[in-house]
Amino acid sequence: MRSMPRHLPHVLLLGLIAALAVVSVHVGIRFTPPSEVWRALMEGGADQTALIVNTLRVPRTLIAIVVGGGLGLSGLLLQTASRNPLAEPGLLGINAGAGLAVVLLVVFAGNSSLSLIAGAACLGALLCALLVFSLAFSAGGIASPSYLLLAGVTVAALLSSGIQIVMVADERTMEELIFWLSGGFADRDVDLLYLAAPAIALCGLFSMLLHPMLDALLTDDTTAQTLGVPVLKTRLAALVLAALLAGVGVSVAGPVAFIGLVAPHLARLSGRQSHRDLIPLSLLTGSTLALAADIAARFVIYPSEAPVGVLLAAVGVPVLLYLLQRKRVGGAA
Repeated sequence: MRSMPRHLPHVLLLGLIAALAVVSVHVGIRFTPPSEVWRALMEGGADQTALIVNTLRVPRTLIAIVVGGGLGLSGLLLQTASRNPLAEPGLLGINAGAGLAVVLLVVFAGNSSLSLIAGAACLGALLCALLVFSLAFSAGGIASPSYLLLAGVTVAALLSSGIQIVMVADERTMEELIFWLSGGFADRDVDLLYLAAPAIALCGLFSMLLHPMLDALLTDDTTAQTLGVPVLKTRLAALVLAALLAGVGVSVAGPVAFIGLVAPHLARLSGRQSHRDLIPLSLLTGSTLALAADIAARFVIYPSEAPVGVLLAAVGVPVLLYLLQRKRVGGAA
């Protein structure tokens, strides 16, 4: 039996993303005919159709592609660094750490500079990731699903409480922050994409450079060291890249969960095992999930729009339960 061409999954995902992007700019409260979409994209204008397409649908489509891809790759790196299939920036509290950092910046510093927001989100995500992994390691090892998940959920709950306290202390910005913290791709500051897209591309490039060492991490520390891989440095590099990707995503779209959990596992269904393939596949799968959830959110409670997080949870929670059950059965065996 002939094996699947190496780049076929990448091409299929790119085609699916392109198709979903086309759907995304056509649908909403009302369907916009292709001729009208084409005119709006090519000629612009100030009429209602042009404004809807160019200022609402195109930005949210691009944000979903960029943020979804970054979160997908973040999840892959976290799962590799911890050898834990449950690792994901939302479940481990990394998104909450980024969110708290941005809230503190906006409320107490009174500063909403895009670069500072992105920097604060990345710093908060990084500090939170280090905290969670340190707690899990001291308790029983980061490869233990129960220890890692418990540490992440605990830290996430603590930081979420901190966010609520800070927001209550400053009612002036509460409404704006609540909308941002709800997570989603609609009505976001598209200017942040000028920072987010290059940052995610650079993280992806650095991840590709690390792919032989990331492959070695999937064995065990002794084997990886025998192969000449600096295990601690590689794990730390993967953790830093994952936190930066999550921080960038939070700065643009707010905390969006479960993409980082589901995307890497879907990418592995292609049968690819090397990170040389899994890195781009996780990026593309994350973008596909984000776009599909964003489109579906427009119709679940039509004519209103459902939160994207609800749609992602509907997919992510069953996957999480399945992985927990599989890990438990595997451990018992």
